[in-house]
Amino acid sequence: MSERRPDDIPASPGNAAGPAPTEASVGTTAVLAGLVAALEASTREQRRARRWRVFFRFLFVGVVLWVAVVAHRYGLPDAGEAGERHTAVVELRGVIDGRGDASSTRVSQALRAAFEHPGTAAVLLRINSPGGSPVQAGIIHDEIRRLRKLHPKVPIHAVVEDICASGGYYVAVAADRIYVDKASLVGSIGVLMEGFGFAGLIEKLGIERRLLTAGANKGFLDSFSPLTPAHRAHTQTLLNQIHAQFVDAVKAGRGERLKPTPETFSGLYWTGEGALDMGLADAFGSVGSVARDVIGEARLVDFSIRDSTIERLGKRLGASAAAALSPLMDAPGATPRLR
Repeated sequence: MSERRPDDIPASPGNAAGPAPTEASVGTTAVLAGLVAALEASTREQRRARRWRVFFRFLFVGVVLWVAVVAHRYGLPDAGEAGERHTAVVELRGVIDGRGDASSTRVSQALRAAFEHPGTAAVLLRINSPGGSPVQAGIIHDEIRRLRKLHPKVPIHAVVEDICASGGYYVAVAADRIYVDKASLVGSIGVLMEGFGFAGLIEKLGIERRLLTAGANKGFLDSFSPLTPAHRAHTQTLLNQIHAQFVDAVKAGRGERLKPTPETFSGLYWTGEGALDMGLADAFGSVGSVARDVIGEARLVDFSIRDSTIERLGKRLGASAAAALSPLMDAPGATPRLR
């Protein structure tokens, strides 16, 4: 029997060696292996960088929260030692309502803290407000009068910046004196209730309004129903009553200094210069000049209560949604406003 050489063994699917690799195929394989290795290294680097980014984001949020907590806990007015004299400042800024910085809760709390501090020589109420809720303005007005009686040795002066109109002026007349800039806008002693009526529009569009009520006047001031003469007269009565309350507060606060004219309570406003002529204000002055020249205590301590960092962040996050939904959700004519 003859000996078989390897070359004589027939090729089969299981033991076929195939063609020998060429130099080009070896080079291609090396390039592909290099690319795979580079991709794997890049993926690992991206994952590592992503983990660090997440870590630093959590670290940043933690630092912000820590700062906010510290600021909220220790962010009290720096009034120095108990016996150190100062002029207390409380700010009334923006629209007066029950939710913002100019709410009666925040302003009244700041006023109480300012009056009760043993180092307070006087309180300056810095006003820059176009008005707002008559209820909120009335609460602040009454609280000022109450604090003046409790602390007769601590004067309170209103200092107007850009605008002190309507509800802002309602608050100002509770102070001992009102200081303005010559270009400030002052007055607007009136009440309004605004809204829209779509009854004619939906009728033209063929839309059926379905409003079911228990009580003949429950649909009062519904924007999609006609405004009846009786509802109009009732609304005017409400506005007149609130306006009369406003006028009484101005007369009581200004007393003989007021020089009323037929236009004084008409809802018009004037510059600070005009307000002086009409007795709506007492003198020109700013927070700094009144503290220095009138009170004699140039050191200012701000007792105003504002949103914490967390609250401001929350409001910013929801601001866009609120701005989009407010025209749809709010009823503009539902409540009177001093503006």
